[in-house]
Amino acid sequence: MPRVKRGTTHTKKRRKLLKQVKGFKWGRKNLIKLAKTARTKAGAHSYVDRRKKKRTTRALWQIKINAFVREYGLSYSKFINLLKINKIELDRKILADLSVNNKKILANLIQKLNK
Repeated sequence: MPRVKRGTTHTKKRRKLLKQVKGFKWGRKNLIKLAKTARTKAGAHSYVDRRKKKRTTRALWQIKINAFVREYGLSYSKFINLLKINKIELDRKILADLSVNNKKILANLIQKLNK
């Protein structure tokens, strides 16, 4: 069987790997063995953190809504309950945005809910 030289393929693969780990610290940016494990772990962390991001943003929305609603003598849970009772379907993202950017609109909504 003839000998197969894999110079270009081999180099391409390594170049691609080193491009992916560019900016990493120490030997993980230029040593192949360390770069492989670093890339694998980085991929695993990024996968998990994409899901964590959703959790933390929702928690942030809740904090913003709660902070605004407290000024009007309501708690977050009571406010959400009032919205559900009155069949107002605004999600937390919109409510958090209103509490930061359009305070008058959300204040009017709270006044109507309290009646």
